[in-house]
Amino acid sequence: MNVSRIPRQPKRTALAGGLEIPRIVTGLWQVADMERGGRPLDRDAGADALADYAQSGFDAFDMADHYGSAELIAGRLLERPAEEGGSRPKIFTKWVPEPAAMTAGAVRAGVEERLERLGVDCIDLLQFHWWRFEHPGYIDAMIELDRLRREGLIAQLGVTNFDTNHLRLLVHHGIPVVSNQVSFSVLDRRAAGEMSAFCVENNVRLLAYGSLCGGFLSERWLGRAEPGAGEADDWSKMKYRRFIEAAGGWRIFQEILGALERIGSKHGASLANVAARWVLDHPAVAAIIVGARLGEREHRDDNLAVFGLSLDDEDRERIAAAAGEATPLPGDCGDEYRQQPYLTASGDLSHHLSGLQVTPPRDSVPGQSGRLNVGSGTGWERICGYSRAVRVGNRILVSGTTATHTDGSAICAEDAAGQATYALDKIAASISSLGGSLTDVVRTRIYITDESDWEPVARVHGRYFRRIRPANTLVTVSSLVGGYLVEIEAEAILPPS
Repeated sequence: MNVSRIPRQPKRTALAGGLEIPRIVTGLWQVADMERGGRPLDRDAGADALADYAQSGFDAFDMADHYGSAELIAGRLLERPAEEGGSRPKIFTKWVPEPAAMTAGAVRAGVEERLERLGVDCIDLLQFHWWRFEHPGYIDAMIELDRLRREGLIAQLGVTNFDTNHLRLLVHHGIPVVSNQVSFSVLDRRAAGEMSAFCVENNVRLLAYGSLCGGFLSERWLGRAEPGAGEADDWSKMKYRRFIEAAGGWRIFQEILGALERIGSKHGASLANVAARWVLDHPAVAAIIVGARLGEREHRDDNLAVFGLSLDDEDRERIAAAAGEATPLPGDCGDEYRQQPYLTASGDLSHHLSGLQVTPPRDSVPGQSGRLNVGSGTGWERICGYSRAVRVGNRILVSGTTATHTDGSAICAEDAAGQATYALDKIAASISSLGGSLTDVVRTRIYITDESDWEPVARVHGRYFRRIRPANTLVTVSSLVGGYLVEIEAEAILPPS
């Protein structure tokens, strides 16, 4: 690469409103890994390292409530006066709450803790993560977060690891989500499909992490044997080794590395530059997040070279051919946090997911020892004499289900696909509370009021049941009680115990 083409500062983009950021954001997940032994990093030394990044133009930092002392280190940086003519670094943090009711008080407490740790009056970008969508508390949380945004405690509101269905639900329910942080790399191309299409159409930007697969997408690993015990044992490497295995293994990964290296040699760029540039070229992507191990390793100069690199059609075709040999990662963005295979550092998320099991009130029927009813807790069930779901033996039947939230309000009043998503989550929760899961569903029935909604609703149904494929009927009706656009019912048969 011609050195004269490498800019002195990273290219920038407007994420939303007045929030301008570099197209490479510095991620601080590694702080938690560096503090694994229980000894926190020196905050002043950490702030010095962040200041070096900011001085080079990489002045946006991504962190979370569970990234060790990352927020405290960033807060120490923000205590320092800005250089003359300079601007304050941009702080993205995440709130990942423990399972609990998302009351106004709980949400405010979560945000105020972030503000206190950072030492600021307003968070530039607050990103929300939710572990299990069958629990509808995420909607309550996002509504409250939006209230705090209007109050001035949050400048912009984002989410992290939301799939397309649930991102659509939030956006079409009126929540002003400006970004979704998801895994996106030549190895994990899930975000390039429906997620990107939705984001471009609805002005939501992607913040892509894992674009360098925790450092595996570099010359260091080209031609190397698969790492053994102790060679790649930081949390980032542990996580992305699972991605490599899910994509077909080390041999396939070496072929991808080889293709990226040949493209880099052609342009005089590093293998990592090519991998980063490929993700940045996607129109939905605002920025990629590249992790930093403060005080140990920094790659600012190499990261700057990304902005002097342009991929041509031949390069993109070569990447597509190499990546096409890999096994596509299953599902949609974020699925690795909610269902197997859990592509995380630990590979086990039971400590999060078990706590979010939805357990609606259950009751037995007098004289019928083999029957259980489960309700939603609404008054209508007793008035009208029905249950949300009934289990008799190994059979579960779920009543017609609409997108009625726990407070009685309608979710996505004008979007059939959003309503279908909410209804199917409610059905999944009902079946789960009776000992089953969506994999046990053998029949679904869908009622819609507008024939033109059949395809978006059917596509949502397909994302839940593509591998299960129950019997299904979809019909158009003149209207549904409550003015809903969609109503869905289901039947499940559990395997013999």
